Amino acid sequence: MTYPVFDSNGIAAHTAGGPVTCTSCGCRLERSSSDGVSAWYHFAPMGGRDARGCKVGCANDAHDARGRALVATA
Repeated sequence: MTYPVFDSNGIAAHTAGGPVTCTSCGCRLERSSSDGVSAWYHFAPMGGRDARGCKVGCANDAHDARGRALVATA
């Protein structure tokens, strides 16, 4: 039995490498771009907490494409 061939046309280049995760806590980040500048943010941040409900210092900060926070957290 052979596996089916999947059509990979139309897959965005930024998602082809997999999700971007935070280097500090390992949470998944979502891309947000405005004015041609891309930044990644925690998935569903809730008042300093990540999507799992854990308190992380960088939950509301912008991150770069490697998952590092761009703003120094307290």
